[in-house]
Amino acid sequence: MEVLDLFEEDKVYEVLLITKSNITPIGVVRKGNYFYFKLFEGKSFQEIKEYPFGIVHITQDVELLVKAALNLPINLEFEDAKKIPLRKIKKLSWIEGKIEFKESEIEDELGKSKVLKCKFIPLYGEIISSIVKPISRADYILLEMAVQLTRLFVATRRHKVEVAQKLYSKIWQKYQEYKRLSGKSQLAEKIMGLALISVRWNS
Repeated sequence: MEVLDLFEEDKVYEVLLITKSNITPIGVVRKGNYFYFKLFEGKSFQEIKEYPFGIVHITQDVELLVKAALNLPINLEFEDAKKIPLRKIKKLSWIEGKIEFKESEIEDELGKSKVLKCKFIPLYGEIISSIVKPISRADYILLEMAVQLTRLFVATRRHKVEVAQKLYSKIWQKYQEYKRLSGKSQLAEKIMGLALISVRWNS
């Protein structure tokens, strides 16, 4: 499958995962002809347990990844996949596959969390020609801000006040760096606003 050749083994790649009715960014690692990734509790977590199939989409649109991570409105066109009964995003390279999983539990500064350790078995994929937009350092920082915000939400729900404050500080520092690198996305302001509301609620 040619699309697999876009992924070097053992590197972590940020992609979009589509399940039965959800879209979320995940980090996948290719080993041989399979992808491996972890999913924390949420909609995709539950859908994979009920219906173990998914579609991996490749994109360099950092704002799309951020919006998916934060469950913000996304304007996309969908169409039927080729081999499995799911809908895929138009105009993005994709891989359809079956997902094997094992439910586990991990513990970190946020406490104990359920996680699905997943193996993605590709069934079909295609590369879609598109104009490749260069990714800037600011783009990577915006994505990191979104990741830290999702952790802040968890800390807030679990009343981990000290952890929440540390995460807010990290987001604020990343925001300052984003601005220094001439980042201009309104999503950065949105993330800071949500972070401030979250940390105040947890104070």
